[in-house]
Amino acid sequence: MNEELLKKYSNAEHCPVRCILSRIGDKWSVLVILLLGEGERLRFNEISRSLGNISQKMLTTTLRSLVSDGLVERTLYPEIPPRVEYELTELGQSLLPHINQLSSWALENMEQIMHHRQQIKTTWE
Repeated sequence: MNEELLKKYSNAEHCPVRCILSRIGDKWSVLVILLLGEGERLRFNEISRSLGNISQKMLTTTLRSLVSDGLVERTLYPEIPPRVEYELTELGQSLLPHINQLSSWALENMEQIMHHRQQIKTTWE
């Protein structure tokens, strides 16, 4: 392996790939981005209902991370009760085509991956 390639990925603090994957590679972030990419603006409860079994705490944590990275915008309306809506930023929109490609790849290859997992599981038992 060449030296340049080793340098590219070895420094955890300065590797763009590790940095981004550590933030969006969790269980929920990609799904939130995909969901917000389908609609214009969604409220917290709409996101929660659409994702199903995500806890309020986890959804709050996920949305805060996406907002802090500039991928999602949070708009608070000063009403009673307060209304909060979320939407993708321009940066989030620029990530969406790549996530859509990954999503398409996953849908196309999931059956084959599950087959391989089952083969390995049987081999190791």
